[in-house]
Amino acid sequence: MVNFHPNDTVKNQNGDQNWYAISVEAALESCKGNQDGLSTKEANERLAAYGPNLLPTHKPRSALMRFLTQFNNVLLYVLLGAAVVTIFLGHWIDTGVIVGVVIINAIFGFIQEGKAEKALEAIRVMLSPQARVKRDDHALTVPAETLVPGDIVLLQSGERVPADLRLLETRSLQIQESVLTGESEAVEKATEQVAQETELGDRTPMAYAGTLVTYGKGIGIVVETADRTEIGRISLMLVKVQSLTTPLLRQIGVFSHWLTLAILIVAAATFTFGLLVQDYSLNEMFMVAVGLAVAAIPEGLPPVMTITLAIGVIRMARRNAIIRRLPAVETLGAVTVICSDKTGTLTRNELMVQAIITARQRYTVTGSGYEPEGEFQIDGNPILASQYPDLFAASQAAILCNDGELNEREGIWALQGNPTDGALLAVGMKAKFDMAFVRQSQPRTDLIPFESVHKFMATLHHDHEGQGCIYVKGAPERIIEMCAFQRNDGEDVALDSDYWLEQIEAMASKAQRVIAIACRSTKPEHLNLSFNDVETGLTMIAMFGLMDPPRRDAIEAVRKCQNAGIQVKMITGDHATTARAIAELFGLGRDHRVLTGKELDAMSDEGFTAAASDADIFARTTPEHKLRLITALQATGHVVAMTGDGVNDAPALKRADIGIAMGRKGTEAAKEAAEMVLTDDNFAAIMHAVEEGRTVFDNLKKSILVLLPTSVGEALTILVAVLLAQALPITPVQILWVNMITAVTLGIALAFEPTEAGVMVRPPRSPDTPILSAFLIWRIIFVSILLSAGTFGLFKWELAFGANLEVARTVAVNTLVAGEIAYLFNCRRITDKSWTWDGLFGSRPVLIAVALVIGFQILFTYLPVMQMLFLTTAIGFEAWGRIILFALCLFILVEIEKTVARRHLK
Repeated sequence: MVNFHPNDTVKNQNGDQNWYAISVEAALESCKGNQDGLSTKEANERLAAYGPNLLPTHKPRSALMRFLTQFNNVLLYVLLGAAVVTIFLGHWIDTGVIVGVVIINAIFGFIQEGKAEKALEAIRVMLSPQARVKRDDHALTVPAETLVPGDIVLLQSGERVPADLRLLETRSLQIQESVLTGESEAVEKATEQVAQETELGDRTPMAYAGTLVTYGKGIGIVVETADRTEIGRISLMLVKVQSLTTPLLRQIGVFSHWLTLAILIVAAATFTFGLLVQDYSLNEMFMVAVGLAVAAIPEGLPPVMTITLAIGVIRMARRNAIIRRLPAVETLGAVTVICSDKTGTLTRNELMVQAIITARQRYTVTGSGYEPEGEFQIDGNPILASQYPDLFAASQAAILCNDGELNEREGIWALQGNPTDGALLAVGMKAKFDMAFVRQSQPRTDLIPFESVHKFMATLHHDHEGQGCIYVKGAPERIIEMCAFQRNDGEDVALDSDYWLEQIEAMASKAQRVIAIACRSTKPEHLNLSFNDVETGLTMIAMFGLMDPPRRDAIEAVRKCQNAGIQVKMITGDHATTARAIAELFGLGRDHRVLTGKELDAMSDEGFTAAASDADIFARTTPEHKLRLITALQATGHVVAMTGDGVNDAPALKRADIGIAMGRKGTEAAKEAAEMVLTDDNFAAIMHAVEEGRTVFDNLKKSILVLLPTSVGEALTILVAVLLAQALPITPVQILWVNMITAVTLGIALAFEPTEAGVMVRPPRSPDTPILSAFLIWRIIFVSILLSAGTFGLFKWELAFGANLEVARTVAVNTLVAGEIAYLFNCRRITDKSWTWDGLFGSRPVLIAVALVIGFQILFTYLPVMQMLFLTTAIGFEAWGRIILFALCLFILVEIEKTVARRHLK
């Protein structure tokens, strides 16, 4: 077995080697490798010692086990309890319906959980399947899984890095590390070691597994494979992270346990009282107890909840938010903190030129991303580029000294090339240049490509009259060194270096990336470009300040979230200066304090928890930082939403109460770990989803307010009958009919209720707040008493005036349903008045539901087969008049109660 001997002084706190902090020579020595590569024999020995370069797999649960666990849900226990009761009653059709609902719920959960099982697989497929290595002093292509520490790997543009490499040689090597850092801009790599405390995004001598080579070439030695790589560590974190249950499921769990306990106690007490005190027979009291249980169990609640959540899913999908796990819909309404990535969520993830500096003027550039729509401004006043020679020349140069291409596809401008070139091309088109015409009128003759060593690119052009011009684009400090002149209103004058250096500092303070463009004329016969042609004597044309601009609607969305009492925190892998500048645009951070990953590492656990709550801007963060921040916020009672798009975000997405992945630019690993996916990668969609989540919870409360008084009212009616030694006003079978008919109509109708005014100006509810407040419990008791009194009262009325038991029970059932219909209109507004035109007629689903219930009750009352099944009979107009009068009285009494409640709650 091969043994490494890394330098103990460059290990991190976990005892792992900090390969970026040692020299090339030390890395080769530690890995027992050399520039010529390993021999085949050595490679095989190391493969046996260290194992294949594959991320570990875990044995997934079988499909059967995943399906069976779907029944381990307290919501379904209530349904199964109702099914058992209907079996005792021999009502097999109702049993089939209830069991069918349970199975549909289980199938839905089974499908959604199956998608979640793919999260780790999505990370594993990101590793390159092939790698080019040097073995036995020859370049070979081998399966990436056979790579071992000490292998020499060759990298070139377009390839994925197959393992963690310490770079030995680079030639203009640029690697996009967004899967690890979240930042889409490629990182320029080098071989020089960096400080031990250097953060992940700044470790220039490293190439990490799963990242993408976008430009140049490089050679590196394999230093870590499999789960010891950075991406492997994230995979292990994802396995260990525990997903949390949602606030709704926790509250429903508590509610159901208390409800079950209450039902058992009341049923047992009623059974005992009727048997011992009222001298009922054992068989009679058994049926009474069963009827009481049937009445009290709200079997319509779970399907109504499921359908309400599903309607929320559909509504959110229309607003660019795809929900992958149903309970997550409601969780959004309870969110107290949103931890957002910067790039692509708050910003467009598209560089844009925001400022152009010439020798005499500063121009502001408006627009959005790569779209060629926008204008140039001086002090906020729009101007035309053609009227300002220096701006006109700068815009033309931005097109010519450029390797990028911008093309419109279905209304979206797509870039081929690097982001800087895309931003400069957009400037040229905003200046009303025809990009194709400019390039054809001054075709390129020769090129010096960009190299990290000389920090510029140069192009040679000749117009159709033979006149030549050299354009040079690059790092501003380097271009200043190469210039002797500056363009001033069309004339070349002596260079003012101090002026340009001040402009660089001013733009950098605004977190703008600065690019300079210069030029010089040349002779017609000059056809080959060399470094000597551009080293001196250039004329500075302009400097461009570039930035990934904020999304227009995201700024307003953040403001609305803050108004709704939701904290918005930005967690980014970008530099602190950039993070602070973007945060200022969004109004984040009370004192614009930025905490970096390095500062977080130096904190104690108590300090870290305090910082997680107090600070709003976190920069240069790692996956561990993100996971710790989410956990710390949850420990202080917050319900946390987390956005992300890279593999680095997957553990935090899984841990968050609701993980939100980016649909367009997010990795599959992030999408599979998340509960919600944004189809447009826009923070504004999160705000809309929070609004919809609050609406869903409001509608759930309304549905519960409709369903529970029915159950409690039925139970009270039976209880009163037993206490008074009277015949049951409603039989168990009739109770089941009422519960099922009203649940699938009246309860579901309120799931379609629109968002109420002011939903996004109230603070988020506490996750510990019960579903039913003291006020709502009072409302349920109040309405239950009214329903019970009306039902029992009209039942006794019919008996008192000579009606038989079947007529009295038919009237009782219809009284109960009519009361529920009236109360449905009350529930459209929990505290506001419902006797407005909108309150009574403003909801088509409610009107349809009422029409359906009335139709069902007519069939229930007059259809012979229904009369046979439910022991009902036809009733006259006088009875219907009394039923309708009771319903109107109930509606009026609840509206009076609302008026009193509004005054009291104020």
